[in-house]
Amino acid sequence: MKIGGRSPPFPDADLIRKLAALLTETGLTEIEYAIGSRRIRIARALGGPGPGSSPATVSFPPIGARATAVEHPGAVKAPMVGTAYLAPQPGAPPFVRLGDSVAEGQPLLIIEAMKVMNQIRAHRPGRVAQILVADAQPVEYAAVLMLIE
Repeated sequence: MKIGGRSPPFPDADLIRKLAALLTETGLTEIEYAIGSRRIRIARALGGPGPGSSPATVSFPPIGARATAVEHPGAVKAPMVGTAYLAPQPGAPPFVRLGDSVAEGQPLLIIEAMKVMNQIRAHRPGRVAQILVADAQPVEYAAVLMLIE
């Protein structure tokens, strides 16, 4: 679209500021705004403070232990690419905490993939020894999410 023989300035700094404020206000991590063929995508880094965010219990193994965690028989691996959530809904307590005993088939977390919430369940009974993913963190296929001993 041309105005007075020239295209309007794009990106619009005021629009970007408003969209960034909307991210903070709503707790969203990304917004895409389109006008015709022009698009603005605003995203903020995950893990930062935001409304509705709550601290998650996360335990990281010592450096060098991650490689062996993949081969650990109690490794809970991501069966898909998506976003991991440690609680059934925002503000709810997590499915499990570090040190909790779990039964086989018990829900451990959710991975959202293509707007579908997929429960990830314990493949064996035991104790949650490590939680290797933060709430609302993107995960890759076969990434180790938790260790059950």
